[in-house]
Amino acid sequence: MSVFRSLEARIEGLVEGVFSRAFSSEVQPVELARKLAKEMDSHKTTSVSNVYVPNEYTVHLSPQDREKLEGYERSLEQELAGYLLEHARKRGYDLLTRPEVHFNTDDRLRLGEFGIQTRLVKGPTQPGGPAEPAEEGRTMVYTSPAPPPKQPEPEPPRTKSRAVVEAHGRHYVLDGPSAVIGRSNDVECSLPDPNISRRHAELRQDAAGEWEIVDLNSTNGIKVNGRRVTSARLRRGDQVTVGTTTFRFDLEG
Repeated sequence: MSVFRSLEARIEGLVEGVFSRAFSSEVQPVELARKLAKEMDSHKTTSVSNVYVPNEYTVHLSPQDREKLEGYERSLEQELAGYLLEHARKRGYDLLTRPEVHFNTDDRLRLGEFGIQTRLVKGPTQPGGPAEPAEEGRTMVYTSPAPPPKQPEPEPPRTKSRAVVEAHGRHYVLDGPSAVIGRSNDVECSLPDPNISRRHAELRQDAAGEWEIVDLNSTNGIKVNGRRVTSARLRRGDQVTVGTTTFRFDLEG
């Protein structure tokens, strides 16, 4: 297999390998590769029969991002250069020389920002001679994309339950979202106690499935576990007193 056929996969592999540890969540090697290819596409020059693209690329990094490259820089430069060479071949671009990628520190850049400057450099006119610059492009500055915010995990749905009241030898199973306790025959939980108001208190179930008892301006009030309250959250086993009747609050389902 040609070494260039797997260059793109190798670049992608860097994120999962050693270079992901070098960059953490700031400037990422794959992001550099994509932006380098974009700059190559943006600075192509068309002649009569050829399409020339820059062959020298300088990547400007913040001091913090450059420091993270220590020990990996030369290897990453070579990988990125190979990636650009393969990109040019896929697009049918012409190169005066093999692409080169170099890193530079720019104190003006913040963490996560990087700039790319392109140059179209002629090959040496004589063997061993210096390359001759032909065209220098402007520097494009990019900001590494921030990771998406973590979405809160939805709370599991609460199972609805029915309230159970046992008093005076009767068993009441009460559905939500509310049920009235009183002396009247028209309420959901009717208790024959002369000390209980006609509409004495109300059991209410909230959206989470929790129950509470609320005093409906009764004459003698309510108590939960011996403590007088106007309203209280109820749990299984609580002792509730209305008038002179005390019942144990329970749940079904």
